[in-house]
Amino acid sequence: MQASLLDELLPGTTARLGPLAGRIERTWLADGAWVDVRPGWVSGSDQLFDALMDSVAWRAEERPMYDRVVAVPRLLAWFGEGQAWPDALLTQARDALDAHYELAPAESFVSAGLCLYRDGRDSVAWHGDRIGRSRHEDVMVAILSIGEPRALHLRPRARGDGRDGGRGGAATVRHLLGHGDLLVMGGSCQRTWDHAVPKTARQVGPRISIQFRPQGVA
Repeated sequence: MQASLLDELLPGTTARLGPLAGRIERTWLADGAWVDVRPGWVSGSDQLFDALMDSVAWRAEERPMYDRVVAVPRLLAWFGEGQAWPDALLTQARDALDAHYELAPAESFVSAGLCLYRDGRDSVAWHGDRIGRSRHEDVMVAILSIGEPRALHLRPRARGDGRDGGRGGAATVRHLLGHGDLLVMGGSCQRTWDHAVPKTARQVGPRISIQFRPQGVA
């Protein structure tokens, strides 16, 4: 992994959270969806990256696809409510997000799903977090990215009713995320938009994505 410029200038930097208030930029999407972005929320993020690489029991998974079983193109880990999370900074991040968005207990973030993208061949296909109550309710999903930046794409979900050509005529939205960047998807985003991290032929180092979700959302 290529270290961030800030971390190179400050050797031994301790990972820490910056402020959220006044530093988040919101983009409104179609159909009541929105995305908040806070670049560089975690300073010294390379230290957090190294800690998670060493402490997390990363696992490989396989999934059925049509008539065969294929390897999931990334490594995974998951930490739920009541479990010990792998680094105290993730707990601090969860609490800071709850406080900033003034979330009620039922909407607060309770789980952290981790994905390790080892290189440009690792990816995640177009999807929305629509398992559970996010199929019919507005929920928030926050993504903290550390390590090498990768592009996260969002596009309107195909309706399949023929009225909009499939995706409402809206263009794909692209965010390059890494080295401590935060992205929060809210409103109807999980129901009405899909997101993906596509493969890339570029030489890129590893990236860890930490997804904070409320109860009943997967």
